[in-house]
Amino acid sequence: MGIIGSQLKPFTATAYQAGKEFFDVSDTDVKGHWSVFFFYPADFTFVCPTELEDLAEQYDTLKKMDVEVYSVSTDTHFSHKAWHDTSDKISKIKFPMLGDQLHTLSNNFGVLRETMGLADRATFVVDPDGVIQIMEITSEGVGRNAKELVRKIKAAQYVRAHPGEVCPAKWEEGSDTLAPSLDLVGKI
Repeated sequence: MGIIGSQLKPFTATAYQAGKEFFDVSDTDVKGHWSVFFFYPADFTFVCPTELEDLAEQYDTLKKMDVEVYSVSTDTHFSHKAWHDTSDKISKIKFPMLGDQLHTLSNNFGVLRETMGLADRATFVVDPDGVIQIMEITSEGVGRNAKELVRKIKAAQYVRAHPGEVCPAKWEEGSDTLAPSLDLVGKI
């Protein structure tokens, strides 16, 4: 079975979040609002801090959209705190940073590189019912774009709120959508 449309699997992970220190997050905590699980290979690396800083710059926008962000690596919550306290880029992060040293989340989402004990560079968007709606996985050296993630979440939220409509390529909020029907076949 594919992961899109599948239910979020049970998990509990310890998070570090600036101002809150350490706390547990579970699958039941994320239900009821949109969530982003933003996997990255490791703390104290190279592409990862640039992506996390980019995501941190979109966090206020995402919060206004009722989206919580959870960054996830196989490091511990202690490592996340140390990185947050020592990196200019990572110190900008306000969202929870989940430690996945037991690989529960990485296995649940199918992104664990078992021979290395690290997660792939992957993003998953989960709807308020706990259903995975969006996924993106890139190779080690290819960073993601948080503005594009925001655009995709807006499209997913629109489709959820407007059954029978779909968002075409490059759809932006306020743009025309499509209503799939036999009348459109061969005319697009």
